[in-house]
Amino acid sequence: KEIPQYVCNGGFLYVLYFKVIWDCLASDLVGYKLNKRLLLLTFTKVGKMGKNSNILVTGGAGYIGSHTCKALAKAGYIPVTIDNLASGHRSAVRWGPFIEGDLSNEKLLLQIIQDYKVKAVMHFAADTYVGESMLTPGKYFHNNITNTLTLLNAMVYSKVQKFVFSSTCSIYGMPQHIPINENHPQQPINPYGESKLFIEKALRWYEIAHSIQSISLRYFNAAGADLDGEIGEDHNPETHLIPLVIQTALGQREQVQILGTDYDTSDGTAVRDYIHVTDLAAAHVMAIDHLSVDGDSVFLNLGTGKGYSVREVIKIVENVSGNRININEMPRRAGDPPLLVAQYGLANKLFDWEPQYSDLKSIITTAIRWHQQKHNFLLPEPKTELVLDKRIYANKKIDSKPAIKLL
Repeated sequence: KEIPQYVCNGGFLYVLYFKVIWDCLASDLVGYKLNKRLLLLTFTKVGKMGKNSNILVTGGAGYIGSHTCKALAKAGYIPVTIDNLASGHRSAVRWGPFIEGDLSNEKLLLQIIQDYKVKAVMHFAADTYVGESMLTPGKYFHNNITNTLTLLNAMVYSKVQKFVFSSTCSIYGMPQHIPINENHPQQPINPYGESKLFIEKALRWYEIAHSIQSISLRYFNAAGADLDGEIGEDHNPETHLIPLVIQTALGQREQVQILGTDYDTSDGTAVRDYIHVTDLAAAHVMAIDHLSVDGDSVFLNLGTGKGYSVREVIKIVENVSGNRININEMPRRAGDPPLLVAQYGLANKLFDWEPQYSDLKSIITTAIRWHQQKHNFLLPEPKTELVLDKRIYANKKIDSKPAIKLL
């Protein structure tokens, strides 16, 4: 067997690798569980990507991209951001070089990769509004598909073979069972989800043809803000529930709309799985670590396994802000499923990833704190403590159509 050379604490170490031994060590034996990821990271292959490597981050001025840049820098990587600032913010790029540009410019991409000696790519840049995608599908197919293929082709030319893709739970469409695992049928019901699924499928062929290893991270509902209050969610227009409710609490909006009150859920409103953006950023760093040691390509859900209704979100924002929120009950929005809750066991098994900050109160508290700092609002202390019913909706019987089977 070939004995690969490894670096360990500045010296050289030879490790004889046998799959059977590896599998045994990585299993539960006599009560001990070995963290496979930590074992992998103990030895970093000579010539492979290591710390201080430059990571190209497309869309690094955006919400999730900027939080991930901070996490990358903290982990010892150097995030190199390219962003056209169509929806991102220059002020959010604080942890590495910034290049203003568009992914349609292949010449610029090749130059950046060459100049910064890029070792891997994290791809966040995309159009992400589901409703808009129904009205202008061409825009979404051009930006999310054509421009991503331009990026991948630049990687092929430059021999960069590590790729982390910002995907979405929208690729699943209407859920057939709850919680949703990675093997759930993928039947998008909007052009946004379709565009992301196209790239997931393309990545398989880019690996076969060009040896590009990739991890596609399927987010559920990203929310919250940086724990230090440095960056947060700042979309224009804003369409996400939590910032809309917070803006209403701050008096920036007169009311918040509840789209549908007749779902088969505990209070009639739609239920979603909210994941703190800091936990998402941590998963991206783990994905880069995984690829740096030639880990296999994989598709992973990122969520919490818990669902919260629209009314529950509103109640906890009222509790944290101390302000009453006006609501306007509206009919359902076409295509919205009653429940979307993730099963994230694969990410836990592969990366030892576990959400740390994704309880709903922590998500909302960090988000409100960031909005207060941005707009110089001082809110009263909460008068009462709200106790939420933290249901795991996998245990709830569902009779809605289409039929949902419980795992």
